Amino acid sequence: MLNALLMIVSAILIILSLLQSGKSDGISGAFTGNGDLNLFQNSKERGSEKTLTNVTMVMGIIFFALVIAIRMIG
Repeated sequence: MLNALLMIVSAILIILSLLQSGKSDGISGAFTGNGDLNLFQNSKERGSEKTLTNVTMVMGIIFFALVIAIRMIG
C-alpha cells in the first residue's frame, strides 16, 4: 500500500520538477562559474510559478515522510 503511494508521489514529483522553468544558466554555468548560481537568493515568483514551487516542496516532504514510514514499518 505505502509502496504504491510512494511510486505515485515519485511520479508526481518528477513531473512537477520537469514543469518548473530553469532559474540558472544550466550545467555549463555551474562548471565555469558564470551566472548567478546563488541557491538562497530571493526569487520573485508570482502566480502559477509560485504555486508550482510550493506544490513541489509539499510533494517532496510527503515523499520524505513516506520513505521514513516505509523504512520503519519494513
